Amino acid sequence: MRRRISPREAKRMMQRMGLSMDAVPEVEQVIIKTSGKEIVIEEPEVAVLDVQGQRIFQITGGKISEKAVERKLVIPEEDVRLVADQTGKSLEEARKALEESEGDLAKAILLLQSKG
Repeated sequence: MRRRISPREAKRMMQRMGLSMDAVPEVEQVIIKTSGKEIVIEEPEVAVLDVQGQRIFQITGGKISEKAVERKLVIPEEDVRLVADQTGKSLEEARKALEESEGDLAKAILLLQSKG
C-alpha cells in the first residue's frame, strides 16, 4: 500500500532535488503561434517549473480555440533587383513574379522569361 504525498511534502522533495514550481497568478490568456495557426487558451492555470535554471511552463485547462494565421510573404528588395536584372524587366514586374512564385527566385525568372 502506497502512502499519498501531501502537496507540502511534494514541494519539499522538489526543492531538495533542485526543482521549484510556482503558479502564475491572474493569467487571462495564453497564445501559442505556429507558422500556420494560432492556439488561444482562455483563463488557463499556468505553473512555472524551474529545473536547474531552465523554465518549463505547464498550461492546464481553459477554453481552447484555434484559428488559421494568414502568412504575409516578405520579399527582400535585393531579390526583386536580382530578378529584374536577370530578366531585363521592371522592378514592379519582378516583384509581381516573385509574389506569384512565393519568393522562389528561379521560378520568378522563368515566369518572366516565358512571358517574353
